[in-house]
Amino acid sequence: MLLKRTNIHEKLLREQRLNTNAGESKIINWVNQFLKNTPANNAPILDKLKQQNGDTTATAFVFDKLDTERIFHEKSIKRICVDYRLRFLDTHFFKGTYPQEALDEIKHLEEAHETSLSNFKIMAPSKMFVLSKTDDPLLFAPMGNGYYYLIHKWGNDLHPLRKLLMWPFKTFETLVFTIMLSSILATVLVPDGLFAPEQSLSQDAMVFFFMFKSIAAVVIYYGFALGKNFNTAIWKCQYDKAQ
Repeated sequence: MLLKRTNIHEKLLREQRLNTNAGESKIINWVNQFLKNTPANNAPILDKLKQQNGDTTATAFVFDKLDTERIFHEKSIKRICVDYRLRFLDTHFFKGTYPQEALDEIKHLEEAHETSLSNFKIMAPSKMFVLSKTDDPLLFAPMGNGYYYLIHKWGNDLHPLRKLLMWPFKTFETLVFTIMLSSILATVLVPDGLFAPEQSLSQDAMVFFFMFKSIAAVVIYYGFALGKNFNTAIWKCQYDKAQ
């Protein structure tokens, strides 16, 4: 049976609902009040998504015309980025291509809200900021106070096991736990009597520490050689090697 691929938009919606204690009305009330107090953005239209972002001025959206299921707080975005080892950066760093649908949606939003969109952000796997890939990028526009509006999602959904495969790289603690678990499994696989006729507990402990040091050495070498870092550190990192 084939596993269903992971749709990051659906995961964001679920994370947003879990983090909203007061329900959707709390977000609606806050965003409505905030946008009423937000001055109109008179900046010129951002004609190229590759242009380097300037300030972080919020977009003057008309709240009544927004889809509330496309409004996400940075906390929800960060949680999904950390779980799936994604990055959330300015579109200036994005190496992929933009479909016509995304460009049409930007134009539609600007016409509907009579405003100019700028300071775009994009959530995508790390390699999409280095190479041209098509793995589920999501394009956002800032709304202010940590909120972002999802403009468009395109590309392929993520592998269904990506969250599990990226779990060891979330934090230092998860990496150490994974190394220890791998060391235990490797120790169990060592045949009894390999080092002595009767394997003792102390010998098992020595084999475990040998396995732990060996696996840890490989992981450290791999991490330093390729410039790897933990998910919590790279989700907003702008450097190419922080993959």
